[in-house]
Amino acid sequence: MPDHTRENLLRLMAADGLSVHALAERTGLDERTIRGILNRGKKPHIRTLHRLADGLGVKVDELFLEPAQLLYRRFDRQTNPLVAEVIETHKDLFAGWTEGDFDELHSRVGEGGALTREGVVATARQANRKRELHSKLEVLLESTQAEVIEGIVELLYQKVDLTPRSAK
Repeated sequence: MPDHTRENLLRLMAADGLSVHALAERTGLDERTIRGILNRGKKPHIRTLHRLADGLGVKVDELFLEPAQLLYRRFDRQTNPLVAEVIETHKDLFAGWTEGDFDELHSRVGEGGALTREGVVATARQANRKRELHSKLEVLLESTQAEVIEGIVELLYQKVDLTPRSAK
């Protein structure tokens, strides 16, 4: 599988108008590390990838996507025009969102097609609840309760029916 980290890093830096120096300041990474990725195609360590993604406001997986796959974003934004209006009028609802979060929201559909205003708000609230739950789970998994949490998750996971609906 080809590595698209370098080209995606260049694309994201260009989109934000960032120099290597500015990206280093945002991420706390050394400029040599960033130049190593950009100039020599050096494969970054996972911690480096996370710091780059955080500094660029994207999810880590966006650093690996094949650039051609990103074309769907423009299409989704054109087919769900109400999303931009709701984002503008409900800024507090979208605080801390990454580009990937917005992409997922734009790609959603409602009953009969594009999302309604109410559908955008409901979907955003659901995403925020899910993000908050993930954050809490990450903290718990790093605590003295990690073993208990792992056991609970395993028990619940076993109860979930993962059979595709078409096979039922």
